[in-house]
Amino acid sequence: MMKQLLLSFSALLVFFLQCTTALAQSPAVSPALPPVVLSPPQPPALSPVQLPVPSPPQPPALSPIQIPLLSPALSPGPAPSSANVTAILEKAGKFNTLIWLLGNTKVGDQINTQISTSGQGITLFAPTDKAFSRLKSGTLNALSTHQTIQLVQFHVLPTCISLSQFQAVSNPLRTQAGLSDSFLLNVTASSSNQVSISTGLVNATVTANLYTDSQLAVYEVDKVLLPLQVFSPKSPAPAPVPSSSPPLPPSPQHRPSSITSVDDSSATSLIRHAALSFGVAAIAAFSL
Repeated sequence: MMKQLLLSFSALLVFFLQCTTALAQSPAVSPALPPVVLSPPQPPALSPVQLPVPSPPQPPALSPIQIPLLSPALSPGPAPSSANVTAILEKAGKFNTLIWLLGNTKVGDQINTQISTSGQGITLFAPTDKAFSRLKSGTLNALSTHQTIQLVQFHVLPTCISLSQFQAVSNPLRTQAGLSDSFLLNVTASSSNQVSISTGLVNATVTANLYTDSQLAVYEVDKVLLPLQVFSPKSPAPAPVPSSSPPLPPSPQHRPSSITSVDDSSATSLIRHAALSFGVAAIAAFSL
C-alpha cells in the first residue's frame, strides 16, 4: 500500500515538473487589456477671458472758445482810477482853500477811495481861492461842522461826466450832499462845451478842465456853489396876531396899591404949608 502511494506521488511530481517546463518554454501571454471605454468628446478647455478694464472717459479736447465782444450795454465798467484829487488841485496851484476843506472834512479821502476801489466815477467842481475870497467875511467860520461837510459835498457829483456829456444830462443833478431838493444842481452846456451851473442862489461857470479820466473829472469853477439848504435867506418871524378878546384883569398880587407912598421931601413941604396956613388963620382971628 505504501509502495503504491509513493508511485502515485512520484507520477504526480513528474507530471507537475513537465507541466512547469512546458509552461516555461511557451511564449508569455501578454496580460489582457482592459476594455476601452470611449467617452464622449470633451470640448476644448476655454482659457479665462480677460475682459478689458474700461478706462475713465476722457473729456473731448476743447477747442479755443471764441468769446463774442460784449455790446456797450453789457460791457464791464471802467477800471478803477489811481488819480489823487488833492494832488491834482495842488498841481494847479490856486485851490488852497478847497484843499483845506477837503482835508478837514475827509471828503478828499472819500473821493480817492471811491475812484480807486469801487469803480464809481466822481465829478468835482473846484472853486478857486479867488472864488472863496468873494464870499462874505466870516461865511465859512459861521458854518457848523455838518454844514461845512454839506458845502464841500455839494460840489461833488456821484458819477464821472465829461464836458461833452453835460449836453445830454437830465436836470436836476443829484450831489453827494443829499437827496433833498435843496442839494440839486442844474447844469447846462452849449455846443461849444461852455458849462453853466445854477444852485438857486449862485450861477457859476466852468472855466477850465483840470483833469479827466474814466473815473474822475475835475473842473475849475469861478464861484463857490452855495446850497439852498445851508445858505437860503431866513424869512423874518411873523408878527404876533392881536387877540380879539378883552384883556384879563390883573391878578390880585399884581394890582397897584391905592396907598401912594410919600417921600421925605414931600412930607416936609406939607408940614410947612399947614403951619403957614394955621399962622394966617390965627392972625386973622386976633385982628377981629
